[in-house]
Order: sequence, then C-alpha cells, then structure tokens
Amino acid sequence: MTADLMPLLGYHHIEYYVGNAKQAMHYYRTAFGFTPVAYAGPETGQRDKASWVMRQGDITWVMSAGLGPDSEICQHQLAHGDGVKDVALQVPDAETAHRVALERGAESVMAPTVMEDEHGKVVIAKIKAYGDTVHSFVDRSNYSGVFLPGYQPLAHEATDGSGTKTPLYAPEGTDIGLRFVDHVVANTHLGGMDDLAGFYSRIMGFTQLKHFDDEAISTEYSALMSKVLWDGEGRIKLPINEPAEGKKKSQIEEYLDYYGTSGVQHLALHTDDIVETVKALRANGVRFMRVPDTYYAEQQEKLDWDEIAEPIEALAEQNILIDTDEEGYLLQIFTEPVQDRPTVFYEIIERHGAKGFGEGNFKALFEAIEREQDLRGNL
Repeated sequence: MTADLMPLLGYHHIEYYVGNAKQAMHYYRTAFGFTPVAYAGPETGQRDKASWVMRQGDITWVMSAGLGPDSEICQHQLAHGDGVKDVALQVPDAETAHRVALERGAESVMAPTVMEDEHGKVVIAKIKAYGDTVHSFVDRSNYSGVFLPGYQPLAHEATDGSGTKTPLYAPEGTDIGLRFVDHVVANTHLGGMDDLAGFYSRIMGFTQLKHFDDEAISTEYSALMSKVLWDGEGRIKLPINEPAEGKKKSQIEEYLDYYGTSGVQHLALHTDDIVETVKALRANGVRFMRVPDTYYAEQQEKLDWDEIAEPIEALAEQNILIDTDEEGYLLQIFTEPVQDRPTVFYEIIERHGAKGFGEGNFKALFEAIEREQDLRGNL
C-alpha cells in the first residue's frame, strides 16, 4: 500500500476577510450561535489587523479585518466584499505537506513558519488554492492553546474579578447545534472546473466522488456543472462549480460578477437536529431560500417515509429539503447570502447515511435561487 505523503486530519479553521471584524463576530454570535474564544489585534500587540476567533462544535471561524487602506485584507475586501480567504487544513507535518505540494506543482504563499508561546509551538505553511483563496497547512500537535500563538483567550465576563473592565471580553453565543464543516463549495469560471479538479487530484491526491453535468443541474433558464473532490476519508469534501450555457445568467455567473474571481460560494454545516437548528436560526433572524409547497406533496408520493425519522409536516414547516440515495437520506436547507453582495451563503445539513449532496433537490433549489436572482435584477 502506498504511503499517503499528504495526510489531512480535517478542517482546522476557516478565515474570512471582512470589512469590520468586530461586527462580523457579533453577527455570527447572535445569528449562528458561535462563541468568540480568542482575539488578536492592537490590544495584544498586533498592529495591522484585528481577528476574532469563534467556535461551535468542531467548527472554528476567524473574522479578520485590516486596520488601514494599504492592508492586504482591506484590498481583498474592497475587491470581493466579505468572503473566505483561507480554508485551513490540519496536518500532522506542515513542512512535509508544504514540500510535497510544491513538488507536485503548487504555488507557495508562505513557507513553513514556526509560531510559539507559553502553550507550545505551531507550524503553519500556505499554498495558493483558487482565485485569491489559500490553504494553510496547520500542525498544532505540539500546542495546547485555545487557537494559535499570538491570540489571547477571551473572557466571557465583563470584569477580571476586581471590578476592572477588560477589553478582551465577548459574550458567549448560544449553541444551536452546528457540529462540523461537511463540505466547502468553490465557484470558478467556465472551463475552470476541470483545471481545479486536476489541481486537487495532482497536489493533494484527491479523487472524484461525484460529477454532475448541466443536464442534472439545470432549470428552464440556467445551468451549471459540478465535480466533488474528496480525500477518500470524508474529512475533506470540496465540490467545484462552473457555469454552463443557459437562456439567462446562472447563479455561478452572478457570484463571479460580484466576487470578481473564483472563491468559496458556500459552506455546509452539519447538525444532528436540523429542525431545531433551523428554528433557532430563524428566531435569530437568518433568512432562508424557499421552495414551493408543492415540493412536499411531490416528496410525499416519491419517498418511502417509513425509512425517514422526521415527519414531513415538521420538514415542510421549516422548508427543509430531503433527498435519498442507496445508503440513506439527508436533510438540507440553504440560507440567503449573508452579506450585501450575493456571494457567500450557508447550507445546514443532517445526514442519515447518505453520502450525496441533494441531487434530487437540485431543480427545486435552483429555481428558488433564480427567484432571488430575479429580485436582484441579475437573472
């Protein structure tokens, strides 16, 4: 058996470049229930940016904002709006992962760098992924701190016990049941899907899990094509979308128009109880794309509901979609874009054995997306 020269342990964190990190932190705490756990910024000696680290379950997000017009973060945010900069992968050896990636043709963004504090050391290296997105390789096997060196843990009480206010404070979020990142979806330009799939196959040894052509993912007006790459273990799954020819502008083209380049379209977040998670998100003000009520009448006839634990009435009430494959079923729902530009959004997903991506829901979902596009004048 051939040794895996680039083993990946999972997603370490997702870093967003945003216009205002403190406000982004507040949004994801109040809307999605994430708890801020660490911070780096002027108060900790970091002069060029402010970063808030947030966590729920095994999901770690970093909201970073630049502190001046010449900042790389500010330039990124000007070009793309708020978006994902770094899909960071945890590895057992960052130096080896970086070296192997470069030997296979990757472009280095940051050579292996050792970061240390009183909790130990972390080794980080970075390579270019797609558009302006990067992958960090993070080896924290010798580190016990809350996140990374340079980040200070956040207190969740407003004082230090003596009555003195501390600036390193943020209220806890209310956990709504999000547990881990199921997959991260990339949008790329026409003709870019095969190139990007080849990149992950060549650089990281990924294989193709699924392929959907424009016949499978189409409506009357638009279409797209998609390939799903994965690590073979299920820890990392990366669907890649490109637009296809259609009568009108596809959702991928709209994304590319506003983001300006290839980038992360959406992140799928796993929950063990999608009905309760979606109820909590709605109560927190999160808006979701809607499919027509006729969808549920069709699913009532189409599926064997003796094999599905959730009653169809509960799913219909929250507008949650359902799909099956030979190994089980999944439940899913998609938010509207969470910023002014119609770019990044989220999928909430609950799997019961199924390894697919909701193929049976594609038509209903994309018609819902097209209705939103039409409201924005971008269909």
